[in-house]
Amino acid sequence: MSARAFYIPPVLIFGSGSSEQVGEESRKLGAKKGLIVTDEVLIKLGVLDSIKRALTQAQIQFVIYSGVFTEPTLEFVEAGLKTYKENGCDFLLAVGGGSAIDTAKAIAIMVTNPGSIGDYRGLNKVTEKGAPFIAIPTTAGTGSEVTQFTIITDTKRDVKMLIASPFLIPQEAIVDPLLTLSMPRGLTAATGIDALTHAVEAYVSVKAQPMSDIFALSAIELISGDLRQAWSNGNNREAREKTMLGALQAGIAFSNSSVALVHGMSRPIGAYFHVPHGVSNAALLGVVTEFSLIGNPARYARIAEAMGENVVGLTILEAADLAAESIIRLIEDIEIPSLPELGVDKEKLDKLASKMAEDAIASGSPGNNPRQATKEEIIELYKLAYSQ
Repeated sequence: MSARAFYIPPVLIFGSGSSEQVGEESRKLGAKKGLIVTDEVLIKLGVLDSIKRALTQAQIQFVIYSGVFTEPTLEFVEAGLKTYKENGCDFLLAVGGGSAIDTAKAIAIMVTNPGSIGDYRGLNKVTEKGAPFIAIPTTAGTGSEVTQFTIITDTKRDVKMLIASPFLIPQEAIVDPLLTLSMPRGLTAATGIDALTHAVEAYVSVKAQPMSDIFALSAIELISGDLRQAWSNGNNREAREKTMLGALQAGIAFSNSSVALVHGMSRPIGAYFHVPHGVSNAALLGVVTEFSLIGNPARYARIAEAMGENVVGLTILEAADLAAESIIRLIEDIEIPSLPELGVDKEKLDKLASKMAEDAIASGSPGNNPRQATKEEIIELYKLAYSQ
């Protein structure tokens, strides 16, 4: 096997109540005044109250940018960067889901790198380390707190820009499952399947490596074993802890092995139909798994085992089929909405499917899939996903 790098944050703190350590951890970074990147909903729910107290007790000043109300856009990054500079901040603290964390990542590198965030679209184009940055996720899904990726939407061109660089990895990730207790059912479902998609694609990616495999399989086991319970009863702390840990592990896994066809196809759905990333992944995961498993049935058979399926006496291909069935059953059990239920118009989808397939291929993610998909096959998969 050729040499491979493996990236994680220098400091990773996991556990119930761990977010209360943010003041002490900020002080360790030499921080004096931080920009908190978050959204108004979390402020109204009081999620930031204990975090603000911890910062105050540590004598860390802060200002809040709470303008992240959708998935990250160029406008959010520009507004947050302006707030950072005008207030003399010297570090960033993201509190929220993937949108807040991805926005803060982009702001952090724009503090030290010239131009606009769009200049860094693609792989390893960021040349300077960003501002010090701590990520505190409040959802169990994106894994953004540990990844080297951010996705920023150019709303004028309807393009989701993937930016990848080790410089995007936060200096610290503080992962507190208690912060997910306020997540509603729909968000629990969407972020949970998003995390499962990360883990599955990390494991079957042609760029998978032994270290990422360990995290991916553990994540699949945790999420498939406890997401139903976390969805059924949001106050089930054990289920919340396990799904949060699974999402964290899935983030580590795909950050080091990359994602594949589901994510490549998902981004155009988000860009053209403004469907949240997690649910668009969920709408695609079942059909893409059925399409892909023949490319590496042994890996999908192992996924079935990790999901708790009994594969004794089955052929490898039969066990691989069982993985697809198990994934589809989980998606159905937690009532993920279909593309039509999400407001995707069939006539518009048919019209855009060819361009969406081209965009998916151009993203590079489908190239990591165990079964390579042609443009025509991707178009057909969009149609199948719509009809599910």
